[in-house]
Amino acid sequence: MKKLIVITGAGSGFGKEMAKTFSEMGHPLLLIGRNKAALDQLGLVNTLTRSVDVGNQAAFNDAILAAESVYGDVDLLINNAGQMLLGDVGNQAATEWERMINVNLIGTLNGIQAVLPGMTDRKSGTIINVSSIAGFKAFENHAAYCATKFGVHGLTETIRLEASKNNIRVLLISPGVAETPLLSHTTRDDIKDGYHAWKQTMGGTTMDPKAVANAVAFMYDMPQEVSIRELVIASTLQDN
Repeated sequence: MKKLIVITGAGSGFGKEMAKTFSEMGHPLLLIGRNKAALDQLGLVNTLTRSVDVGNQAAFNDAILAAESVYGDVDLLINNAGQMLLGDVGNQAATEWERMINVNLIGTLNGIQAVLPGMTDRKSGTIINVSSIAGFKAFENHAAYCATKFGVHGLTETIRLEASKNNIRVLLISPGVAETPLLSHTTRDDIKDGYHAWKQTMGGTTMDPKAVANAVAFMYDMPQEVSIRELVIASTLQDN
């Protein structure tokens, strides 16, 4: 059997497609998401599912330990769980900032801390953090979201620097706009309408999340001594 892969935010969007892709490749999986029913509906073999708030460090650790007891050590962690609550800072509720920080930043750090010591002992392993083009470019009404994704870029590069001496790959993928439920997190209808209007400039349909799953599989499938440090992927018609 191939090595264990952990995917957060696996119930929809990028995570769902990653789960199907890596299952087809023969890997056992730990799928983490807010909606366990959505994870179970995927019906993937050699798969453990857990409803975990990635901001809850103890619950995250427990899920990983449970999966390792069945399938062996984690070889790949994909920190994919994310929240995108768009809004202008002058009016946005602070609770929305806190939710994005908790999931996008704290959740990513929690996952890394859960697997990094074991990978360090084994001198092998891969961590892939899913960021966004909004992690290095500014967009209107994205201030708090951009802040979290810029943070993911910074922590990824720092931990890559620290972990590389132990043959551990810490990689970053930054997708552009895609056909995922991410926009549904936003609570303001006027901002959603503007986002949909922007999508129309890209033909109305943006990137298939399967393309991102394939890119992640490509990054992981490189030899352990090869590190694709960062990959940016977007629809050809997305001009920013």
